[in-house]
Amino acid sequence: MEKKRQQIIKQTIRRTYGKIALEDSSAGACCAPGCCSGASPAQAATDVGYDMNELGSVPQASVLGVGCGAPVKFADLQKGETVVDLGSGAGIDVFLSANKVGRSGRVIGIDMTEEMVERARRNAKKDDFVNVEFRKGDIEDRIPVDGNSADVVISNCVINLTTDKIKTFKEIHRILRGGGRMVISDLVADRNADSIDPEMWSSCIDGALAKGDYLASIRKAGFKDASVLEERQFMNGEPINGRKITSIVVRAVK
Repeated sequence: MEKKRQQIIKQTIRRTYGKIALEDSSAGACCAPGCCSGASPAQAATDVGYDMNELGSVPQASVLGVGCGAPVKFADLQKGETVVDLGSGAGIDVFLSANKVGRSGRVIGIDMTEEMVERARRNAKKDDFVNVEFRKGDIEDRIPVDGNSADVVISNCVINLTTDKIKTFKEIHRILRGGGRMVISDLVADRNADSIDPEMWSSCIDGALAKGDYLASIRKAGFKDASVLEERQFMNGEPINGRKITSIVVRAVK
């Protein structure tokens, strides 16, 4: 993809999610069924797999109702582990992870949108989450985390927003320790998009790869044992722009 188009896509993503972080109802499209259905953020979160009881253990301002799955549920997090959440938004998965790894563990959230990072930091301070940190960064450029330092990398419906999946997965591979695992929820399609629209890309649609190409990107980045842990219809299975979109949870090991 040419550099100019990449820049336009990233600008559109920042604008869209910056508005969502500011609780702007005019933000428009986003990556979740609830963005179209009008469901409350909590209901939208449970619709994609979050546990309502666990949502009560995190700052409610971190529950935005965006995403396409619940990666923490599949990550098997252990006390003392270091977790990195890519595209951490207002912090929902960071806080859920922090509860599981305990104070001996550490969770780092990465987001490219300044407004989201600031909102997440306020949430952490307000609810006294001392084992979390939020950093601004572009995950397909360079994740602002040291190499070989994370036990687990999670992400929720964010990798599809990147314009270079292989480069993104290589960055994830770089920051993981040997034997570390990646557990991500994301959207894939039955075939690659015929055309690209920045608004539809920021809605997690046009950037969704064909499932086979998505898994191949993970392997090309150096991961092994890539497997799909869960697969479900997205938006009731109705075609979007002529493509069938599916929500998956993928696990792979460095």
